[in-house]
Amino acid sequence: MPASRVSAEAIAAQLSAVGLTTRVEEHDRCMSVEAEVPKSLSAESWREVLDVLAEADRFGLHATSLNGRTLWAVVRKAAPTTGDVGGPSHQR
Repeated sequence: MPASRVSAEAIAAQLSAVGLTTRVEEHDRCMSVEAEVPKSLSAESWREVLDVLAEADRFGLHATSLNGRTLWAVVRKAAPTTGDVGGPSHQR
């Protein structure tokens, strides 16, 4: 299993342990984790959530009056180390 998936799954599991419902998705260059945040999340739980999110490459909070609050975190996939990483026009 790729390291990015392992990291994303670990983040999701830790957020679930705090009581959040999570979803993990794979994209071309990253793995993403999203979790809906209830209005009743305690200050202590917020601290735990922020400690977990610090493990991601990027994270944020999307909040709207219509859809509530959604946490997101991104774990980048490793860049290829062999092969044609520069594309067809890359000069060696």
